[in-house]
Amino acid sequence: MRKELTSVKNPAVQAAKALQTAKGRREQSAFLCDGEHMTMEALHVCPDKVRTVFVDMTQEARFADILADVPATAEICLVTRPVMEAISQVKTPQGIAAVCGLPESRPLDGMGHRLVLLENVQDPGNVGTILRTLDAAGFDGCILTEGCADLWSPKTLRATMGSAFRVPAALAKDGPSACKALQQLGYAIIGAELHGQPFYQRDALPDKLCLLIGNEGQGLTDDVLSLCDYRFKLPMMGGAESLNAAIAAAVMMYDIVNR
Repeated sequence: MRKELTSVKNPAVQAAKALQTAKGRREQSAFLCDGEHMTMEALHVCPDKVRTVFVDMTQEARFADILADVPATAEICLVTRPVMEAISQVKTPQGIAAVCGLPESRPLDGMGHRLVLLENVQDPGNVGTILRTLDAAGFDGCILTEGCADLWSPKTLRATMGSAFRVPAALAKDGPSACKALQQLGYAIIGAELHGQPFYQRDALPDKLCLLIGNEGQGLTDDVLSLCDYRFKLPMMGGAESLNAAIAAAVMMYDIVNR
């Protein structure tokens, strides 16, 4: 079913606009996929979660192939440019967006053998980039504590480049409780920290492991570090004292997978 929406005050438009905030996403149990790539990923990976697709009515023909994939359970709304600008969080909207239902947090058991746990990683770009790299490197899933940037915020989603739809994600109240649960499931806990052992001089690691990445400024909390089975640092050959959280995670994930 298709309908036209021409007013930014329309309830459906206001509801979609509210998804720019954590409060709106929580109240509606939904998030917004903004742009062509993200909408296509949602329709390809989780079509059952797609509730509404908004498309600039002047670009309906351009997005005809995408609209053909919209399931019968979802609604297609043809909107004016001002309406699309109200819904989108980017300066120049691409002309298409989708509202999707939030997926449930995955249980820790059954997520796979190689996981990443993010403890209080607050930058949306870092969270999204780590998820994208995790997907590319061949890790199996991601755990985020409550102090992390919202995985389903527009900025984080854009940084994932669609990997948020493919990577199993679990939410944890805090790092220590997640680590204890993982250890009970047989995971080795590996902390990335500046005072750890040299990463490249390590012995062989267990197949079932979880790599921990901490807050951008403070690193991993002491409570989490006390639970780690391994603590590793990357070498700093130049003048820099540390690496960006997403870069450090990428280096360590790829080396773990390929050694």
